[in-house]
Amino acid sequence: MSGLCIRESKLDPDQATYRHVVSAGDYWLHELKAGQVLRIVDLEGNQAVDTLFFNAVNPYDRYSAVDTIRAQGNVYLGFGSRLLSLEGEVLVEIVADTCGRHDTLGGACSAESNMVRYALEKRFMHNCRDSFLLALAEHQTPLSKRDLGHNVNFFMNVPVTTEGGLRFADGISEAGKYVEMQAMVDVIVLVSNCPQLNNPCNAYNPTPVEMMIWDPQTPDQRV
Repeated sequence: MSGLCIRESKLDPDQATYRHVVSAGDYWLHELKAGQVLRIVDLEGNQAVDTLFFNAVNPYDRYSAVDTIRAQGNVYLGFGSRLLSLEGEVLVEIVADTCGRHDTLGGACSAESNMVRYALEKRFMHNCRDSFLLALAEHQTPLSKRDLGHNVNFFMNVPVTTEGGLRFADGISEAGKYVEMQAMVDVIVLVSNCPQLNNPCNAYNPTPVEMMIWDPQTPDQRV
């Protein structure tokens, strides 16, 4: 993990106001208020967590991979990264990270991509896009499938080749690694805890992750 920027958090899990374990293949939909901090914990290691962010006041203003990558000059996310929306709003900022690098380019698996990449019979396997759609169907939000754009893949390792292509590789995360982000505005966070079995993004064995939330901290409590 040489060269990766590791920054541990000072926040105490026992003081979190919210904790929830998301099973492998399940979704998580939650609103973060401005100032709240969300930590995603890779409980068993090498698990990909596909994540979408929306401005809660204007949900159609969602996370933009293009604007985020251009602004930071880096295709990977890590400590200090500021995730921008389509309108240039900073939605969240990564304030602690013990993994060191997260993917912005690999996208979310879908029935169609599973079929094209792997085999016709893989079309019917559970996938992240279906998890996103299920979340929207089961909760009252103004969002629909047209709003499922670029996503972040926390903990996922997708190296960019010298030819400019992408390669799915073994993860660099381990059990207990986490990424922590602070909401800069009220945001809706939609997660699919990836069920992928066909490439090494989950070590061919999807596992649960934990979500923790802290309310806004006083200056001496912050990272």
